[in-house]
Amino acid sequence: MGVKQALKSLDAFPRAEEHLLQKTQTGAVVSVVGLLIMATLFVHELRYYLTTYTVHQMSVDLKRGETLPIHINITFPSLPCDVLSVDAIDMSGKHEVDLDTNIWKLRLNSYGHIIGTEYLSDLVEKEHSHKHDDGKDHHEDKDQEIHLQGAFDQAAEDLIKRVKHAIANGEGCQVFGVLDVQRVAGNFHISVHGLNIFVAQMIFEGSKNVNVSHIIHDLSFGPKYPGIHNPLDGTERILHDASGTFKYYIKIVPTEYRYISKEVLPTNQFSVTEYFSPMKQFDRTWPAVYFLYDLSPITVTIKEERRSFLHFITRLCAVLGGTFALTGMLDRWMYRFLEAVTKPNARSVLR
Repeated sequence: MGVKQALKSLDAFPRAEEHLLQKTQTGAVVSVVGLLIMATLFVHELRYYLTTYTVHQMSVDLKRGETLPIHINITFPSLPCDVLSVDAIDMSGKHEVDLDTNIWKLRLNSYGHIIGTEYLSDLVEKEHSHKHDDGKDHHEDKDQEIHLQGAFDQAAEDLIKRVKHAIANGEGCQVFGVLDVQRVAGNFHISVHGLNIFVAQMIFEGSKNVNVSHIIHDLSFGPKYPGIHNPLDGTERILHDASGTFKYYIKIVPTEYRYISKEVLPTNQFSVTEYFSPMKQFDRTWPAVYFLYDLSPITVTIKEERRSFLHFITRLCAVLGGTFALTGMLDRWMYRFLEAVTKPNARSVLR
């Protein structure tokens, strides 16, 4: 019996006799409110435990010999599809020809509705004589003269009429698809450079009349992962009675996203700065939208992780225990307050 009595003396939760317990309406209200608060906190902690969080790590990029996918979706509301061309050039100056690339051009009316589709199988500008071919020999000059003599054949005249009619009707173009380029620094740009310079002059009557206003719906360098932010998505650059060249300087950061299921998603994120160069009266260049990119030597690894069950139990005990203690204190305060208020009234009635 001595051992049992000593054990009972260690009881931290002594119980009173049932007939000594007094139940009140205020205690019932506090109990119901406390239970609702504890249920809410339990659901919150459970959701917090089940959701994952991400951990970022950095390391040196060791990838070599891979291609870089460039997803583009850009609308040019003031330029018809017939005059737009896409060109990709890497750091060495090599033009990327016949890549495994899918690029589409959608003709848009003045209201932005699709009225036609065109597929581009060759993304390389065919005519760079006005900008890139300054150092040609005598034979190349002869070839250029022959080409210029045939610039105004029937096909060129039809193109000029068709484009002028499209511009008069407010026709635009949406360019979208995927470019697969070498994993080195380079650029791609969308412009009217694919036109013969004299044909372009006949259509626009000067480079200052080329409106390269554009809306970037999507520009990314790989698949999207949860929480990614592509800073150029939704960018609008609209020119009014002006023209010029837009240049976006992009720094690409190779990224790996590791899901909680151990699946690995290789992709890229990027930062960007932009520069606009307005056209001057006697500029010989033609407006364009350039995207100049470079790759960071650092790879960012983003891991999904889940909180430990022990962490969940610890937080759960803390919030539930704290709520229980707080409601108990509140019940005692309310009981004493009501007792203090009702006792003087009872004494005055007896007198």
